[in-house]
Amino acid sequence: MVNYIVSGLERSGTSMMMQILYLGGMKVAFDTKRKPDEHNPKGYFELEGGKIINRLMEGTFPMEKYDGMVIKVTAYGVKYLPKGFRYKVIYMLRDMDEIMASMSKMIGEELGEEDKKAFERLNKYALKLLEERDDIDYITVKYNDVIENPRREIERVNEFLGGLLNVENAVKAVDPNLYRNRKKEVKK
Repeated sequence: MVNYIVSGLERSGTSMMMQILYLGGMKVAFDTKRKPDEHNPKGYFELEGGKIINRLMEGTFPMEKYDGMVIKVTAYGVKYLPKGFRYKVIYMLRDMDEIMASMSKMIGEELGEEDKKAFERLNKYALKLLEERDDIDYITVKYNDVIENPRREIERVNEFLGGLLNVENAVKAVDPNLYRNRKKEVKK
């Protein structure tokens, strides 16, 4: 079997992709510890309030329990995915200025250039790990492309997943009204 992972930096569209996969008919593992809020009104679709990275780091996360299911593991957690499994990873990409604006709104303080550089390094590091590990197949998906042409991008994801999605239903998860931190709106 395969463990399906949705990854990417926080605020890169990972929750949107989880919703797409969920509505598309995949088995998506999530709980309700982290409630929907103004930042993710449709929910976060994550396990343990997004704190599974700690369990992955400790080696106590029961990956075998999620065989054939989709779980969200943000970029930092990629390095802790345990060996001995096969992974298919959907890695979300988004304009870094948009990510920074969204994170700043979420935490209530302005993030600076050093923060941006740190997140850029983390993004490159996670992508390098995905490339290097022979137990991981991955695809990158740009947030903006999903918003602009959801059907095309979801069909591309569906092909990567081997045709597991109901594309018609999956497309319904994309809500362009939730694209609120567009680059042109971002203050420089």
